[in-house]
Amino acid sequence: MRYITIIDDKEFIIEIIDAKHVNVNGKVLDVDFESISGQPVYSLLIDGKSYEGYVYPDEKNWQVLLHGRLYQATVEDEREKRLAAAASKGVADRGEFHLKAPMPGMVIAVPVTEGQAVKKGQVLLILESMKMQNELKSPKDGTVSRIRVKAGETAEQKQALLSVI
Repeated sequence: MRYITIIDDKEFIIEIIDAKHVNVNGKVLDVDFESISGQPVYSLLIDGKSYEGYVYPDEKNWQVLLHGRLYQATVEDEREKRLAAAASKGVADRGEFHLKAPMPGMVIAVPVTEGQAVKKGQVLLILESMKMQNELKSPKDGTVSRIRVKAGETAEQKQALLSVI
């Protein structure tokens, strides 16, 4: 799994290879990361260099105190980032909205029918990807005009699944 981490407006692509190796922006590092006595204090060895840091979760991000400097870190896995991007796209209140798959997966359920009135935030479709079920919701009030998939079918990334007018 790859993670997108933003620290001080700089983006890092991090992939955990195994328990002792990570890839950061294409560079493989030897790491050892351990909590000290169950506290938010961590011992970190990177390529043989030792660091001690304090890591605190806040409402949305992580606060990391390292060498006397406080960093704000945002961490999302690729799946979360795609879902957030799909959900944050602006949708006009008028016109047809085409719900597209934010990632490839299996359609688990379509709890709406053509012609059904839906409210903003109502679940339109459940898509399973990477063993996780994702509820895809309506970005606006409207009416389901066309359903293009059914439960049990696979969907490709960016495939139109259904439409709301």
